[in-house]
Amino acid sequence: MHLAIDSAGENAIAVASGANSSLSPADIDAAAAAIEDADIVLVQLEIPLDAVQRAVELATAAGRRVILNPAPAQPLSDELLTRLAVLTPNETEATLLTGIDVHDVESAKEAASCLLARGVPAVIITLGSQGCVIAQANATADPIHLPGHQVAAIDTVAAGDVFNGALAVALAEGRGLLDAVAFASAAAAIAVTRPGAQSSAPHRDEIDSLLDRS
Repeated sequence: MHLAIDSAGENAIAVASGANSSLSPADIDAAAAAIEDADIVLVQLEIPLDAVQRAVELATAAGRRVILNPAPAQPLSDELLTRLAVLTPNETEATLLTGIDVHDVESAKEAASCLLARGVPAVIITLGSQGCVIAQANATADPIHLPGHQVAAIDTVAAGDVFNGALAVALAEGRGLLDAVAFASAAAAIAVTRPGAQSSAPHRDEIDSLLDRS
């Protein structure tokens, strides 16, 4: 993976898949026990799609909830989308999945509603400094906008990974979706104020402190 960061802290990432591209459904089957024991299964698209699909199949067959972070962006079938608990695209990914130019809160709400119509139970579209839009199929309200935390971003490379990891933690602990998204949003806000990927991930006490001040 090669990372380039601009003066505003935004990143461009080039990926050489290497071993990731060799992961097969058979490899996923070999990890079936771990998947079945998980509280939450978090998957993204840096492995072959047939491996992703197998992981989702095993998780849902065991009654486990799946979060899919659809990155890098690529088309996904309705069959896969309907198996998920939560889909977490950013603007680029939501645009590819819906054909809607997602660039602000209103267009994100439109795209989120489109994804619900395709059978996704819950959608969180992340919008960087604009926060995120949350939509749930069983909700009576329209999609909700959760504003972002106002921070001085210096490196956004880990924002999506930290957001999704923190979301998985919060949901595994039994938090409701909106509370879990608030926790994940705070975690990502802290991460972008630091350089690097793994090194920028915050500790729980830092996340709780930011939420207490909000």
